[in-house]
Amino acid sequence: MSGNGWGYGSESAHTVSRIDRVRSALEKVLPNVTRFRRVGLVIYGPTRTPGLPNQCNNIEASLAPTADADEQILTIVRGLVPAGGTPLTRAVEEAADLLDYRNNPGVVLLLTDGEDTCGGSPCDVGKALHADAEQLTVHVISLRVRGLSWTGEASIVQTRCLAEQNAGLYLSPESTEELVEALEKTLSCPNVSSVSSRNGFTANH
Repeated sequence: MSGNGWGYGSESAHTVSRIDRVRSALEKVLPNVTRFRRVGLVIYGPTRTPGLPNQCNNIEASLAPTADADEQILTIVRGLVPAGGTPLTRAVEEAADLLDYRNNPGVVLLLTDGEDTCGGSPCDVGKALHADAEQLTVHVISLRVRGLSWTGEASIVQTRCLAEQNAGLYLSPESTEELVEALEKTLSCPNVSSVSSRNGFTANH
């Protein structure tokens, strides 16, 4: 998950922040998913330590793909503090490396509410991952990007390209219920996964 803009969405009447919606959705989805697949976690941006000087370098491989990892992941996610900096492109690369994607099939789920603010090109990295991968799928769940991004539609094109280059889904849920459905679609796939998120959450299965 990313932490730069996990504020309040209009659909929640300023009562539920996006990070809290993500926590709620993960609490519903992860216990079922982790019963039959290994899931890992990469967080990026501020991670669990607010106020760090260079959040573009702050990418943490919090958990390698692990069986029955729901409580470990939820404990980490509950402790995340939203802040700035979004090195989402490098976080996806980190998640793919955790999966040894050049030699093994795997799935990366990128969960973000913004764009890469650290100079990365998600589309270019998507093409490079596809060229080198044994069999890598990259899904993107994008929360509240439209109208909130510095680059407007360009950021949507970039992250959509990342997914499309790697046979993944690009989903933009507007409510907690839709987010639950998006997580179920992307995490209930076969094999091993890695989740990457701004304040960040990247999942590896």
